Amino acid sequence: MKKLIVLCVMLFLLSGCAQGNVTKMDVEMFNDVGDSLGSITLTEKSNGVMLSLDLKGLTPGVHGIHIHETKKCDAPDFQSAGNHFNPDKKDHGLLYPKGAHAGDLPNIIAEDDGTVKAEIMAPQVTLKEGKNSLFQKKGTSIVITETGDDGMTQPAGDSGARVSCGAIKK
Repeated sequence: MKKLIVLCVMLFLLSGCAQGNVTKMDVEMFNDVGDSLGSITLTEKSNGVMLSLDLKGLTPGVHGIHIHETKKCDAPDFQSAGNHFNPDKKDHGLLYPKGAHAGDLPNIIAEDDGTVKAEIMAPQVTLKEGKNSLFQKKGTSIVITETGDDGMTQPAGDSGARVSCGAIKK
């Protein structure tokens, strides 16, 4: 009887793993020379995906942060990450009346010592299967820019060069 119970529990656990449901994962962020800047933990919530940032080594001040349309993070410019993740083909900007991209996120602030410890919500994306899933065929990534996103300028918020990138992958 004990063996049957253990077997049932094992099958139940394995069936959940086989479905590939991811509810939490870490994305390691790198700078243009390949140094790790820390990680961003993605957590599925009922109202989107929570990003918990624990970073170091950024220039003090305001930075833009976006989810991009591929999981490629080729240094030094991270252009391989593509454009902002935008499955609904909207305009850019959290302040733009017809926006925003699913990958548009609020700016972050690096402290004087270059650290960022913050939580931000990405309400238009999910870790579950579907159109707005971060696990697209080409994958997705998180990119941090050198200055803040103005929330309006097309196509990317006039936020300067890409200074950090991390691939989102199962």
